[in-house]
Amino acid sequence: MTVQDTGYAEQFEGWYDRVFRKDESAEVLAEFLADQHPDPASGTLELGVGTGRIAVPLARRVGQVVGVDSSSLMLDALREECGEDLVVPRYGDMRTYTDDRRFGLIYIVCSALSLVLSREEQQQAVQRAADLLIPGGRLVLEAHNRPGCVGLHEGKTRTTLFFPYPERNTGLQTHATLLPDDLWHCSQIWFEADGTHRIGTEVLRLITPEDTDAYAHFAGLEPDGSWSDPLRSPYAEQSLMFIATYRKPS
Repeated sequence: MTVQDTGYAEQFEGWYDRVFRKDESAEVLAEFLADQHPDPASGTLELGVGTGRIAVPLARRVGQVVGVDSSSLMLDALREECGEDLVVPRYGDMRTYTDDRRFGLIYIVCSALSLVLSREEQQQAVQRAADLLIPGGRLVLEAHNRPGCVGLHEGKTRTTLFFPYPERNTGLQTHATLLPDDLWHCSQIWFEADGTHRIGTEVLRLITPEDTDAYAHFAGLEPDGSWSDPLRSPYAEQSLMFIATYRKPS
């Protein structure tokens, strides 16, 4: 099995958890996922687990989660936080991961699917998830919403955004460029309160619920909901993120 590590974790090592905080927003998404679980006893799998921001609080609600990631650095950080009682770390690629068991709930959140940069490979990741579901199981996808992200640019190819954080004198500045083939190049500058900063770059392939619906249909899954956020706000084109859920026929 080939695992493609994009080097994302190396760029954000030491400050990933400062940007993507293990805060109330993670608890809200974990609660949403727990509500979507058809049967916690049937098992739970996260593809793109990272440092366990969502898997850890979800495991406290539904039991042990298997977490797959293509970065050994991310998985090491996950092990340091919770051992393997709550989350079982597995080194693998969401496009090719195999497992002897099948799961009742599989999820790809925090736009991990958008880090797969072609339509064909995004389809492959959704197909892999579908193959690992039990009959009646559910797949949950959360990703950046293409029209909402494009709208941030106000008709321009390039834009700069700044997001202040609750901690005084901290924030994230994003220099974003829209590229062909729905790619979104984002250079991130994280500012610490002590005056230091860190720089990382990521490229995402922006998608819509219509895209994930097509992937799911091809993989034999049935749509059963879409929202703008885990609070179940109705989907809106201007939303920066979306959540879509799918069921595998029994």
